[in-house]
Amino acid sequence: MSLQNRAYPADYFGRELVANLPEKVRVGVINVAVGGCKIELFEKDQYESYVTTVPGWMKNFISEYNGNPYARLVEMAKLAQKDGVIKGILLHQGESNTNDTLWTKKVKVVYDNLMNDLNLKPQKVPLLAGETVNADQGGICASMNKIIATLPQTIKNAHVISSAGCTDSADNLHFNAAGYRELGKRYATQMLSLLGYKPTATE
Repeated sequence: MSLQNRAYPADYFGRELVANLPEKVRVGVINVAVGGCKIELFEKDQYESYVTTVPGWMKNFISEYNGNPYARLVEMAKLAQKDGVIKGILLHQGESNTNDTLWTKKVKVVYDNLMNDLNLKPQKVPLLAGETVNADQGGICASMNKIIATLPQTIKNAHVISSAGCTDSADNLHFNAAGYRELGKRYATQMLSLLGYKPTATE
């Protein structure tokens, strides 16, 4: 949900899948992202009250999704379902919810809503959640990783993607390009494993 353009994990997730899946298999990634947002932005019954609290620059990003990123995510997913099958959900969020002990429950609300709105079965649609910048890089939100690690206790089909060793930028908040590439590949390795494939090719 917060995976963005080529500088972010989604691009390298897709590349790694394409490199390791049979040629006839097509890969698509639905990308709805608002940098710096809390998970509350994707709570379809609560997002409006949250939007009133965000700074103007974030409202500009939100407006690109007609003010409702969750609705755009569902809209795009339904279009994808006309030609394909949704095999998983990627989540890269948490910095703005650092130390929020209710985060896993909030994520489950979003996940359950997606399952219902898209008529998906949870046991067939894993949620892959990436860690924030790791403590080994001096990540200023690294404490959030302890909370992210508990997500599989709340969502049975959730899988945590480690950020250990993924290099970061000078702000110790964002990964650098190499870190994002590595994280994206790790998302792909987990997804390939869930699909029954073992990665053999890398960029």
